[in-house]
Amino acid sequence: MFKIGEIRELIRLLDETSITELQVESDNTKLLIKKQEISTAVGTAPVTSMPTPATQPIASVSENVQVHSASASPLAQPVAEADENVHIVTSPMVGTFYRSPSPDAPPYVEVGTKVSTKSVLCIVEAMKLMNEIEAEVSGEVMEVLAENGQLVEYGQPLVKVRLS
Repeated sequence: MFKIGEIRELIRLLDETSITELQVESDNTKLLIKKQEISTAVGTAPVTSMPTPATQPIASVSENVQVHSASASPLAQPVAEADENVHIVTSPMVGTFYRSPSPDAPPYVEVGTKVSTKSVLCIVEAMKLMNEIEAEVSGEVMEVLAENGQLVEYGQPLVKVRLS
């Protein structure tokens, strides 16, 4: 059985990402959350079948519409993976990216840090669970691709490692 707080956290995470559907299973309970797709094309606004009340100005419908271009998305920026000696560690889940185990602790890794397959690179928090993300390979950290405290999506590049 899911607690209401867990369901709210899942809805919040779904709202903050481009994912439109999330299915979670726990014990004998299945939870499916879907969000309605919103058009982000320039010059369009959501159309409703309900008439606009005369007291509400029509201009307010488009005041809160934000248009995002694909190039503004951090996922839309290509990650150079042409070099065979480079491994990109990606997020295994949707959650919040943290570089260190606590706010006052130093980051797990910095650029230039030597790592092995079991070295912890960062944490991705999902539903109040802190998931340590390991390097998967041996090498040297070239770049940390996510910002501390940033919401990350499944498959989003987190750390670039040069293989040794």
